Amino acid sequence: MIYFVSAGEASGDLHASHVMKELHVLDPSARFAYLGGDNMMSVAGNAPLIHISEMSVMGISQVISALPRLLAQLETAKRAIRRVRPEAVVLVDYPSFNLKLATYAHSLGIPVVWYISPKVWVWKEWRVPTMKKVIDRMFCILPFEPRWFQRRHKWDVEYVGNPSVCEIDQMMSSLPSRESFSQSHNLDSGKKWIALVPGSRTAEIKANLPIMLRAVSDFPQYTPVIAGVSTVSADLYDSLRGSTRILYGATGQLIAHSEAALVTSGTATLETALIGTPQVMLYRDSGSRIVYSLGRNLLNVKYFSLPNLIMGQEVVKELVMHFCTSEAVSDALSRIMPGKNDYTKQQEMYRDMRKVLGNGNAPHEVAKGIIKLIQK
Repeated sequence: MIYFVSAGEASGDLHASHVMKELHVLDPSARFAYLGGDNMMSVAGNAPLIHISEMSVMGISQVISALPRLLAQLETAKRAIRRVRPEAVVLVDYPSFNLKLATYAHSLGIPVVWYISPKVWVWKEWRVPTMKKVIDRMFCILPFEPRWFQRRHKWDVEYVGNPSVCEIDQMMSSLPSRESFSQSHNLDSGKKWIALVPGSRTAEIKANLPIMLRAVSDFPQYTPVIAGVSTVSADLYDSLRGSTRILYGATGQLIAHSEAALVTSGTATLETALIGTPQVMLYRDSGSRIVYSLGRNLLNVKYFSLPNLIMGQEVVKELVMHFCTSEAVSDALSRIMPGKNDYTKQQEMYRDMRKVLGNGNAPHEVAKGIIKLIQK
């Protein structure tokens, strides 16, 4: 059977690749037409219609300037769906683009599966009626989402577990020793490290990394190490980091071997919590009080970081916009270091969060759901 899979960002490429692997197990004849990246390519064995490096944009100005390209990519995807006539269209996050594909596939009578719900419980709730109409099965990765969709929209969606749980457990099961890790990356194993995880987009890194570096300068007994991403220009990092070391492709291992982490909001906050490393979440962006006030009025949630959203309480200290200063970050970091009271409290909540998430194999459950939908 042929499956059409669409993921527009690096995280979606990873999650989609795991679902594709599981589909291969359940359906050895599975073939894929897809929009995605290198992880999906390694499973599919053929090149993507569009690579994620050509798709990812952030912010209104980038979207406007990239609009002709995005519209052309959307038409390319629609033509492929029309030509291939897949057994199912599988969409992974990337809502603005993928919701248009869902509407188109639905109009052709092709079953539509969505994995990793758009965060409509944060904002853009007006999307839900369209989603409910054109999506045949919605698979969620946050345990509170099914209750929200049912309560607010009388829509039955399914929680399949969180993929980060399995991914982090697999990573930790093969984690190299600290000595081996330090040798591989030319780090001083005699030092204790603080991981700096400033995000994966240029704007995030520009806004957050300088504050992280200023904050950790108050902890000379620790060595800061930056978790870099290969899709970001090395020149950008070099313009900001001074003499601070940077590691590529080893974020999880770096966090696991660090005493603490400063993390920009996103999936990395959840992964850090699952690893068990104490953390402070920060997100500077413009730092404007006005923008913060406007955003607070538009958003429907109390928290920004995933651990806090999952638990409904402050597991991780959040410093956002004008609250995100190097002094505030330094103070919050000092409170969660090993041996401090907030360290013990955070570790206990990390363990409670794991229980809430459960141990489900999300990609396997999604693949089973896709096959079941097609057979039905």
